[in-house]
This record gives sequence, structure tokens and C-alpha cells, in this order.
Amino acid sequence: MRVHSVVTFSLLWIVLAGSPSMVVAEARCQRLVATGNAEYPPYLWRDPQHPQQLIGANVDLLKQLVEPLGVTVEVLYAGSWARAQKEVQTGRIDLIVGAFLTPQRLENMDYIHPALYQTPSMVWVRHAAEFPYSGWEDLRGHTGGTVVNNSFGSQFDAFAKANLRLEEVPLMAQAFRKLLLGRTDYVLSEHYPGQALVDSLGLTDELVALEPPISSEALYLTLSYNSACNEPWLRGQLAIKMTELIAAGVPERLLELNVERWKAQQSPPTP
Repeated sequence: MRVHSVVTFSLLWIVLAGSPSMVVAEARCQRLVATGNAEYPPYLWRDPQHPQQLIGANVDLLKQLVEPLGVTVEVLYAGSWARAQKEVQTGRIDLIVGAFLTPQRLENMDYIHPALYQTPSMVWVRHAAEFPYSGWEDLRGHTGGTVVNNSFGSQFDAFAKANLRLEEVPLMAQAFRKLLLGRTDYVLSEHYPGQALVDSLGLTDELVALEPPISSEALYLTLSYNSACNEPWLRGQLAIKMTELIAAGVPERLLELNVERWKAQQSPPTP
């Protein structure tokens, strides 16, 4: 009987080995769990109706990428931006839906090209305490604020590490409040998320973004090296679908829709 079992198994293996499509089909990922920066409207923010889930332009775009592939996706709130990145690095969550490219993240994640969006990052200051600003060098001698583990591109990150005083906090709302209280001179934040947060905090008259941006960086999908779904087939299909959606102008339309969606959620309900 044991010989019969071995022969049967061997024959089964030969059949499967001769049918690559069957083997690949078994290996393909069918479900993804994603996360990201939950303080990032209109790209990402917590769903007011389901706070453990994230919504926004990045989520809408991700679903359009994976659903034609027969893959389901859930985009979860994993805590602070620093915590979300750790969850993906360990593989407990498969991917980040929206991250800048940095050497440190390249050690833990694959980046899917092309990028989701190109997003500028700004210097935010108090109207009453503006200082002359035309570029990075003008930030020297001032104390800035940002979020833990945030990045504004490799070149600016290196400049900031060598030349600037940046105080990191877990949440961007904390950084803006410190700025408002005069405990920092400026805050670094991406344009859309920064403006959305300033508006929601009712600080539009107090805070302003200076020109020019400190950087304009590409925002990517990143798959954890430790994710069971990180396989060549999925990476290739995501790249193909992303190229198609960009050519069709889908990311820009989704961004515009989610700007309005975010604003509508901040408006008080009509009596």
C-alpha cells in the first residue's frame, strides 16, 4: 500500500508539474490587507461610519487595480503612520497604499511602478509669524515639526538630518497645534493633507503654506517583503493595471471626487 501511495503521489506531481496554470492558480493571492497614513485626506482617512477602515482616493484607486484581478482588498486603520509602516514591514499587513520612496523602506518593501500620484510638500507657518522663505536654506535656524517616520524625499531628508531642527510627533494635528501655540516655527506636510487638516481644525485664517514646495514626490503602492502575497504575478499585474488607469486619467478624477467627499464630511449636518 505504501508503494501504491508513493506512485499515486508521484503521478499527481507529474500531472501538476505539467500544468503550470494549475500550479500558478493555486499560488496566486486572493486577498490583500492594506493600510497607510490615516491622517492623509483626500488620499486616505478613517471612515467616520467604520473607524477601523480607511477610505479616500488611494483606496478607490487600489480597488480598481485589484478587483479585475479577482483579488479582494481590505484597507484597515493600523494606528499612527509609524505603526502602520511597522505592521507592513513585519508582513502582518500586506501593503501600504501610498508611501514615498526612501532607502529605508526599500529594505523592507517592493515599490509598484508607476506611482499613484505626484504630491508636493509644503512649509506651513502662522500668518503672524511668517519668515523670509525661498527654499530649504531659509529653514535653518528655525524649529520645525512633522510626523514620526515621515519622509519628503531622500534629498530633503538628508538635508534636514544634517541641517534642520525637526520635532516629531505621532499625529499631524499635534504638529499643527504646536505651531499654533508658537512652540515650533513651521510644520512640514504634504499640500492636500495639510490643507484638509488646517480646514478641519478651523485654522485657515491662522496658518498658511509657503511657496515653493520643499519637494514633489511620487506616492507609491508598496508590498512588504514578508507578505505572502508578494509574488511576481501580482506585482506585474498591478504595474500593468496602474499604467492603464493613469493613461485613462482615473487617479486625477478620484482625487477630485475625494476632495469633495472629505469636505462634505467636515460640513455640519443640515438641520
